[in-house]
Amino acid sequence: MVSTVQLGCHQYRVVRPAKAPRFAGLYEGRLGAQFCLDKETAVMFAQAWGLAARSPRTIVYLPLRRAELPTHHAWGRPLDLVLLHHRLAFPPSRWKQVRSRLGTGRPHSIVLSTHAWSSRSIADHARFRYQEFRDHLRWDIAADTLVLTGSREAFELEADRVRALAEECPAHRARAPGTHCCAEIGMGRPRPYPDQRRPYTHLHVEYSP
Repeated sequence: MVSTVQLGCHQYRVVRPAKAPRFAGLYEGRLGAQFCLDKETAVMFAQAWGLAARSPRTIVYLPLRRAELPTHHAWGRPLDLVLLHHRLAFPPSRWKQVRSRLGTGRPHSIVLSTHAWSSRSIADHARFRYQEFRDHLRWDIAADTLVLTGSREAFELEADRVRALAEECPAHRARAPGTHCCAEIGMGRPRPYPDQRRPYTHLHVEYSP
């Protein structure tokens, strides 16, 4: 569903799933942001990730707070998720106003290239550790929402991990029921150079069928 929201001189295009995730849990705990999802939500998460990387004028919104989640995973404040390109220059503090004006939206189909989740080289990932590297995702929490902002490069460097949640974790759990399958999505400068205002450097995502 696509909504267009006008705030003063700013207009925002917001895309969200036509059907909200049924089983998912994103929450802010003592160790940072934690995300639990099943196969259906993992696919939705991967699609949202690819869209955010390749659509710099779109706010991608996953309403997760009201999804079903086993009680043993509910370890903190439930959150929604917003993904957006840094070129939009969207202040997270404005999200509450935008969300309140979404309305029902209008149906729209989006087709993404398979290259949206292509693997990157070891050399590309090695650049992430250098202090001078700038293409990190940035995160904020506003209006009970985790807001992830970054360039196309920042999203694509993490895309392979996001894709694996949807494509590899289901097969892994089928072969070895009860084992742990997860991804650590980078969302800030790695140690020893963390952002002082945003100390958490990873989003821990756990696949749970």
